[in-house]
Amino acid sequence: MTLEPLLSASPAIQIHTVAALLALGLGLGQFTLKRGSVPHRLVGWGWVLLMVVTAGSSFFIHQIRLVGLWSPIHLLSVYTLIMLVVAVHAARTHRVLTHRYTMISLFVFALIGAGAFTLLPGRLMHAVLFS
Repeated sequence: MTLEPLLSASPAIQIHTVAALLALGLGLGQFTLKRGSVPHRLVGWGWVLLMVVTAGSSFFIHQIRLVGLWSPIHLLSVYTLIMLVVAVHAARTHRVLTHRYTMISLFVFALIGAGAFTLLPGRLMHAVLFS
């Protein structure tokens, strides 16, 4: 393992990676908290903020260009930002099941699923972990 590829990457990639890793840790911790408690809400807001930074910073990363500067992963970023609004609104309007399923889906697909693709050979996180 070496951090050199990450340290040599653009600031957008560094911000994106740190925010995603922090969101992963915070998200895992969130599953241990009592639902609806003050700690759950505070950690939840932190997770939402980190996901906004993760999704937002992706718009400044253009390693894979399929349509101009953009790739399909940027559609996931747009979807993530929209669904974060949906999930927060659901929580604030006491639609607990909508909130729960939306947040868990974002955690699994937007964070874990998308993150798994960064481990493929030729990608930066593969170089960090397996070099």
